[in-house]
Amino acid sequence: MKAKASVGRENELWTLLNQAQHAAIRASETELRQLGVPQMHAEVLMIVKAEDRPVTPAEISRSLFREPHTISGLLTRMEKQGLVKRVRDLQRRNMVRIAITDKGEKAYRKLAEVSAIHSIMSGLSSREQEGLKEALMKLRRKALEELRMRQPLPYP
Repeated sequence: MKAKASVGRENELWTLLNQAQHAAIRASETELRQLGVPQMHAEVLMIVKAEDRPVTPAEISRSLFREPHTISGLLTRMEKQGLVKRVRDLQRRNMVRIAITDKGEKAYRKLAEVSAIHSIMSGLSSREQEGLKEALMKLRRKALEELRMRQPLPYP
C-alpha cells in the first residue's frame, strides 16, 4: 500500500513539474517573441554568456538536451542573424567555438526585460527560490545518472 501511495505522489509531482515548466515557457515565449528573441535563441545566448570562454556546439547541445544537428541548424540561423559567430579554436584547428556578437549581447540584455520570468519567480521568496534551485539541481543530477550522462555545462 505504501509503494502505491509513493508512486501516486511521485506522478503528481512529475505532472506539476511539467505543467509549471510548460506554462512558464509559454508565458516567457510570448514576451520573447515581442522582443524579437525566440525561446531557443534565448537559451543559447544564456549558455554562451554563462561561460568565460566561447563554448562548442557540442557543449550547447548537451546543455539543452538537443541533438547536435538541431543545434547546428539553430547556430547557423543565429549566425545569419548576427547574434553569434563561429570561431576556430587556435589550439585545436578542427574545433569550432561559439562566441556572442555585439548584436547578440544586445539581444541577451533584452532577456532581463522579460517580466513574465520575474513575475513567476517572485511567487517564491528568496529562501524558496534557493530551495527550488537545490531540488532542481538534485533532480537534474539524478536524471543525468539515469541517462548515464556526465554533467552538462554548469549553467545555471
